[in-house]
Amino acid sequence: MHMNSIETDQSTTLQYVHWFRHSAPYINAHRGKTFVIMFDGEAVQHANFQHIIHDIALLHSLDIRLILVHGARPQIDQNLKTSGIVTPFHNHRRVTTRESLSAIMNAAGSIRLQIEALLSMGLANSPMYGARIDVISGNLVTAKPYGIRDGVDFQLSGEVRSIDTDAIQRHLESQNIVLLGPAGYSTTGEVFNLLSEEVATKTAISLKADKLIFLGKGHGLMNEHGSLQREVAPHQLDEHILQYQDANPDIALHLRGAKTASLQGVNRVHLISYEEDGALLEELFTRDGSGTMITDAHYEEVRMANIQDVGGLINLLRPLEEEGILVYRSRERLENEIDHFAVIERDGTILACAALYPIPVTDGELRSAEIACVAVHPSYRKSNRGSQILHFLEERAKGLNIQQLFILTTRTAHWFLEQGFEQASVDDLPNARQALYNYQRNSLVCKKPL
Repeated sequence: MHMNSIETDQSTTLQYVHWFRHSAPYINAHRGKTFVIMFDGEAVQHANFQHIIHDIALLHSLDIRLILVHGARPQIDQNLKTSGIVTPFHNHRRVTTRESLSAIMNAAGSIRLQIEALLSMGLANSPMYGARIDVISGNLVTAKPYGIRDGVDFQLSGEVRSIDTDAIQRHLESQNIVLLGPAGYSTTGEVFNLLSEEVATKTAISLKADKLIFLGKGHGLMNEHGSLQREVAPHQLDEHILQYQDANPDIALHLRGAKTASLQGVNRVHLISYEEDGALLEELFTRDGSGTMITDAHYEEVRMANIQDVGGLINLLRPLEEEGILVYRSRERLENEIDHFAVIERDGTILACAALYPIPVTDGELRSAEIACVAVHPSYRKSNRGSQILHFLEERAKGLNIQQLFILTTRTAHWFLEQGFEQASVDDLPNARQALYNYQRNSLVCKKPL
């Protein structure tokens, strides 16, 4: 019993050390960067919110410059209900009447105070112990009336006119966290009720933020198979916006903001869950993350290969085969197996390739596949194209309901371990693949559960 406890402690410690080592590159990469993090009123009410605040304090301690943007819809609804005030909606946007403004601003103000109080906690035995965090808010957002749309006067509902980026940058340079809410001020001194999603989006664009993060109810975007889409291009969001337009307009607002920000210079937009403890840290400090990232990075597209690619594949593979890194494949074999290959091509040159081979399994064995023939052109080895094509085939494998992936390698096991594979043995291979194992090559076996 005692020995099992020691082994468990050692295992937990090794897992922690492994995670910490692999998070170090992300810690270095994020230092000094500017992140805008938006969460709605439902997130503030959720039991996990105090953990989110602790994680935000941790990001601050790692020298990440933070602008927090909060919503307040359920709190506003409750205030209005208590006051007996009804505000109409049009196209999922509240018409802010003059009599409702006080209740709306009170709700937003109380959330601001709540967040400031949580960030001020320096309690012993909590992640906030010893933290000194100054939170700044104020008239940093200038607004204008939303006006009359479809014949409807939105009164004191507004939209963002401008963001005081100079003042925000000064606060960030002074090691402050900046806190914005769903309110803006006009040049004539009026207060307007704004969409917090729009405030976050316009702030991220104006500041040229490195990341815009939406904390929502879901874990991110799902594909047609119900699997999480870890990376999406902005132009792919339109179908999801239509899907959520009426069913969940809050998510549609997040997606619209994500698309706008991504197309206007925010390199990375993230959709993650406010309900999942640690989702923010997992998204920022692990390779796979916890949600969906939207990026307009102009990668060459990964695609499945066709028969016209055989010549380019041979040019890419022959030098690696001659070094003994890859097993020799004849032109005839490549032609026969071309449907298994994915490639990245630029201007007629194959820059990277990899193949996915399903493995026949018997009853009781997990549905398995092997990723083989991973190769990147020598001029592009320092790019992320290997990771990109591997990720593409992992998603394809999930679509085929594959439960685990294997790779066999003689030279590059460390790279696959960095991509989330773990070392395995020949005995872990399905029987059909064990029978074909070449003991002369003595390849290392790695596996990854999907």
